[in-house]
Amino acid sequence: MQSSVQALRGAGIAGTGACVPERVLTNFDLEKMVDTSDEWIVERTGIRERRIARNGEVTSDLAAQAAAAALDDAGVSAGEVDLIIVATVTPDMPFPSCACVVQAKIGATNAAAFDIGAGCTGFVYALSMAHDLVAAGRYSKVLVIGAETLSRITNWSDRNTCVLFGDGAGAALVRPLERGDGLLAFVLGADGARGEVLTLPAGGSAHPASHDTVDQGMHYIHMQGNQVYRFAVRIMVEATREVLERAGLAEGDIDVVIPHQANQRLIDLAAERLGSPEKVYSNVARFGNTSAASIPIALDEASRTGKLKTGDRVLLVGFGAGLTWGAAILRWCKDEFHA
Repeated sequence: MQSSVQALRGAGIAGTGACVPERVLTNFDLEKMVDTSDEWIVERTGIRERRIARNGEVTSDLAAQAAAAALDDAGVSAGEVDLIIVATVTPDMPFPSCACVVQAKIGATNAAAFDIGAGCTGFVYALSMAHDLVAAGRYSKVLVIGAETLSRITNWSDRNTCVLFGDGAGAALVRPLERGDGLLAFVLGADGARGEVLTLPAGGSAHPASHDTVDQGMHYIHMQGNQVYRFAVRIMVEATREVLERAGLAEGDIDVVIPHQANQRLIDLAAERLGSPEKVYSNVARFGNTSAASIPIALDEASRTGKLKTGDRVLLVGFGAGLTWGAAILRWCKDEFHA
């Protein structure tokens, strides 16, 4: 589907921020935990290390620090924020929402707040919602956060999944712009009939927590890796072509591609099919798959290292549990908010 709204104005990203835990878990550390090797992991995923939250460090802690960095980058105080959207599948608790906890931690006392759950696509979904609400004139300063502590739901004895995931948070502040500028086009989609290939089986109303669900490992990520991989390559290409069409652009018009950081082989294959491998920004080798946090962490890093220049057309594209997918095209114009 296309994000659609009666636009009164445009919306763009005025600032970004990110936070990753201090603890680094390398492939060599994993060699001591499960039957794997650095060579095996790198060859199949491109991941060399990932960040793991310390005991007592929760998703809202990472989200709040990323949010504070984004507000500082945008030159906006927490009290000016009027909406917080957190994309996560690992909130501190089922309720209150992670967004409400973040609101309290950063002192955004005037903001409404809610979470969305779209797996690894969550940040793109949330960014689309922020754009529509700002463009419609409902809100003027929306904080969009992708944050995860996947280490809490990872089975560290399963070598097929434990090598993939890491913890972190990324944030972006969305503000009004001239109509037709900033965030240019979105495509969002879902295929719930295939949701069983990537699940967290227990902890909800279908399988409430019990001794049996814990003993059976049902509170860990269950993934049919080959199925997800094939779906991901296809949908990243299809979503990219669809969002380009909606924006009235060609593949050659894109300057930087920031995909969901799931697997370097997957990213390379999708980029090759789109003819743009040299435009891809990737940090999956250092952070692994941080789910909804991966795109905003990479976006912030690309901004702060000078990879993004004013006027660049940027493609964000991801996929995730649901199954879901999403793509966005934006013109990078952060500096124009401070002109």
